[in-house]
Amino acid sequence: MKAMVLAAGLGTRLRPLTNERPKALVTLGGRTLLEIALRRLAGVGVTEVIVNAHHFAAQIEQFLAANTAMLDELGLRVELSMERELLDTGGGLKQAAHFFLLDGEKSAEPFLVHNVDVISSLDLAAMVRAHRERGALVTLAVQRRAGSRQLLFDEAGLLCGRHTAGHPEELVRMAVTTQQMAFCGIHVLSPAVLLRLQSDDAAAFPIIPTYLRLAAEGAAVAAYSAEGCYWRDLGTIDALRQAEDDLRRGVIV
Repeated sequence: MKAMVLAAGLGTRLRPLTNERPKALVTLGGRTLLEIALRRLAGVGVTEVIVNAHHFAAQIEQFLAANTAMLDELGLRVELSMERELLDTGGGLKQAAHFFLLDGEKSAEPFLVHNVDVISSLDLAAMVRAHRERGALVTLAVQRRAGSRQLLFDEAGLLCGRHTAGHPEELVRMAVTTQQMAFCGIHVLSPAVLLRLQSDDAAAFPIIPTYLRLAAEGAAVAAYSAEGCYWRDLGTIDALRQAEDDLRRGVIV
């Protein structure tokens, strides 16, 4: 199985830790966030990973070169997708599409996309199984959590809109009832989605509007519940400190 680790961001909320290094190389419990993500992915059978890089990208390249023994131990082949300019999640996926497509043709094998600054105990293998069993184009890990950006899912657990603070709900297709869920930064994608990314002049674009467009077109963009598992966005100093405390108390396994 293949995966992509999203690690290109500037990590502005982690300053000053990211003033001279990428957020992927910020450490938690003596390990970099990149190593933690790679170990998680290898643990569910991922063997090939592409990592996008922009902010201090050379340091990520050097880290991987210096840790070939660790990668060999994990059974991972890791490739870098260098972004001269930040491409956001959609643009980053589009640039890395070659990694998941063979001669421009889609594979039947789904792949994982994982933010480097997210840590969780979510059962990734079960999420991939649920994606396959449902025949979804995209599966998003979500949970009930306060936040300014919420996705809307219908009674069948399929994406039908979004709600952004200060704006009315935006429905892209009809639903009898909706529930608000916050995205957790972990997706499972069928490679066919890469052939449905629109070509336009903007190299950089977020992926959520694309998922909403696909849902409006009738594609199955499904929710996978992350309720009951440990989950934390490590994008801020406070969150990183809390995760360090969780690690000391054995909350993170």
